[in-house]
Amino acid sequence: MTALALTLGFLLFTWLAPGALSALFGLLALGVTAFGRLSPSQRGLSLALLTLGFTLGLRASGNTLGLIGLVGILVALTTLKVPRFLQVLLGLAILLLSVPIAGFANTFIFELGIQIGIYAAMALGLNVVVGMAGLLDLGYAAFFAVGAYTWAIFGSEQAKNFLQGNFPLPGEYMYLFMAIAIVTTAITGLLIGLPALRLRGDYLAIVTLGLGEVVRILANNLDHPINFTNGPQGITPVQRPPIDWFHSLAASLGLQLDARTDYQLFFYLLVLLMIGLVVLVNLNLANSRFGRAWVAIREDEIAARSMGIPLLPTKLLAFMTGAAFSGVMGVIFAAQRTFVSPESFTLLASITILAMVILGGMGSIPGAILGAAALTILNLDVLKTFSEFVRTSLPQIPSQVDPAKYERLVFGVILVLMMIFRPEGLIPEKRHRAEMEEA
Repeated sequence: MTALALTLGFLLFTWLAPGALSALFGLLALGVTAFGRLSPSQRGLSLALLTLGFTLGLRASGNTLGLIGLVGILVALTTLKVPRFLQVLLGLAILLLSVPIAGFANTFIFELGIQIGIYAAMALGLNVVVGMAGLLDLGYAAFFAVGAYTWAIFGSEQAKNFLQGNFPLPGEYMYLFMAIAIVTTAITGLLIGLPALRLRGDYLAIVTLGLGEVVRILANNLDHPINFTNGPQGITPVQRPPIDWFHSLAASLGLQLDARTDYQLFFYLLVLLMIGLVVLVNLNLANSRFGRAWVAIREDEIAARSMGIPLLPTKLLAFMTGAAFSGVMGVIFAAQRTFVSPESFTLLASITILAMVILGGMGSIPGAILGAAALTILNLDVLKTFSEFVRTSLPQIPSQVDPAKYERLVFGVILVLMMIFRPEGLIPEKRHRAEMEEA
């Protein structure tokens, strides 16, 4: 009853005074709902009311704390006992209704949703490599770069520097290049994996780190003698696909899109579609003989070899699969930003994606998505908002103490705390949870 009373109070509070305080009150109500002793039907009702409250608050105020609340509801739907039909209904309502409604009130929420989706897909790809196969890869952003440059070079006038033809290619070709990026990044994964995967443990991590930096340095320096990548200046503008059909579809549904929201909504829905496909592929891989072979290699390579599993080809398949996921999202990233430069594919990007997998739980599909959502919101919203608050409220504090500059420190603290208090992750895979309980 306490949870329902808090939820109803949150609804009233949001109706009367939408903003940061009402969102904080909603987060309190969500915490009581998640950890309180409620029946599945009571918890489902409370989560439905909370979804309505956060959606109304986002529509009225655009405060991004409401988005954190919606992410928390998705986590609760995934991990707690809630009637199945409510899980599906509320999940679809949040993704297809609540976030777009909030995005029309504050377009930054669309940007957050797109970035969360891109990083979630990459985290799921790295989850295949690290979580399933147990291969520590510190150069994963290299595949993201290969996918992004695959479209950026041909989707802009950059290709005129070394090819004859009509460039940039029309925006419709982006869909074709998403398939091409799967091939190019898989081949890149094969080339990087052949020398690297003969090693194990720390040695593998160091080699993949170096090879990932090689790709970034190549992108930074391949502007002479032939200008392939335009070097540190990056490539812009990169073509976007035409979306006249999307405008017509939105108009038939009663939505009037403008220049601020049309491509934001389009890329948000495209990223959602890609997340669904990536999750479907992950589920099928986890239940396939390849997934079982990866788990066997992760648990004990000697035992796996003795059972007839070829180590190098199986590891290479994991490496290439994870690379393909990252490459596809690189194409979407390039088209959405219309700009690509080597600065987006540094070692910190690889570490960030690895931190997402560790935070959520290695081998866990919902865990990887949660880790991506948590760290993306932390990096793009929470730290930036806190920095702005510190600068405006405490101007006497020197700029060197700006919280936004301590992103690496925050990630490091999160990883250390996770290793101490919850090494299996926020949403652990069943096998990992059993291993930790036995240990």
